[in-house]
Amino acid sequence: MNKCIRVFAPATVANMACGFDVMGFAINKPGDELIVTTANEPGVRITKITGDEGKLPLEPALNTAGKPILSMVKKFRIKCGVEIEINKNMPLGSGLGSSAASAVAAVYALNALFELKLSKDELLNFALEGEQLSSGTVHADNVAPCLYGGIVLIRSNKPLDIIALKVPDKLYCTVIHPQIVIPTKDSRRILPAEIPLSSAVTQWGNIAALVAGIMKSDYDLIGRSLQDVVIEPVRSQLIPGFSEMKKAAIDNGALGCSISGSGPSLFALSKGEKTASRVGEAMQKCLIKYNLQSELYVSKVNKNGPEILKDR
Repeated sequence: MNKCIRVFAPATVANMACGFDVMGFAINKPGDELIVTTANEPGVRITKITGDEGKLPLEPALNTAGKPILSMVKKFRIKCGVEIEINKNMPLGSGLGSSAASAVAAVYALNALFELKLSKDELLNFALEGEQLSSGTVHADNVAPCLYGGIVLIRSNKPLDIIALKVPDKLYCTVIHPQIVIPTKDSRRILPAEIPLSSAVTQWGNIAALVAGIMKSDYDLIGRSLQDVVIEPVRSQLIPGFSEMKKAAIDNGALGCSISGSGPSLFALSKGEKTASRVGEAMQKCLIKYNLQSELYVSKVNKNGPEILKDR
């Protein structure tokens, strides 16, 4: 009898303003769901994709969920077939780690389905293969928080060195996703190849202080540190209403606000759920004059990462 498992993997906020490519955290929703089933016929097949029909390839080697599963099947000499159903609950190009969520859900599901007993450290390398398909580069600031949960610092990509940070109890995240698409590869092409030393020094100070603020649960320090002088000035030009939304967030009590990943989503961090909800409403109103629809999410940091869902 064939076995089946269903896994949820959460959306993530990468960069955390000043932490370009080295910081990220998971949120409770949205996220992707994958159903992975054993089959009698050998090989890996993607049988169905919902949510972004027609936008994602069914060929496993070209799919962010299929690619890492192909590698795991080969590495661990899995003889039976593997069928994958992908339910995309967040759009591509949203800046919320859509490709990372699919990759993480895939490796987590296969590990459980075949009782491989791999650690999350071991699963990370497989999941990064899927992320590389999407962005063209290897960076773990979406994949790592999605897989480990919580807030993570990526000290190094070669070799991978992932550091879990303490999550302040009252820290809440507001995410607003304007319904436009900014592909990660495109948003990386516009980044500066070089930056002034003065900007680098400012950025180093902010990232160090942000880590300290998180570890100490110092909300004021977190707020002072959520400043990006390198990436945000460039990428914000691609997002209609960015300046208005950021100002609205701060005016309504947010600790800070910046771009989630490569955009167009924005995130704001707040102390307390009420403030986070008020911030979201204010940010969403800013998009009215741009005639843009948007999705709004408010949650604490997701400390768990992926999870196996028991019922269908």
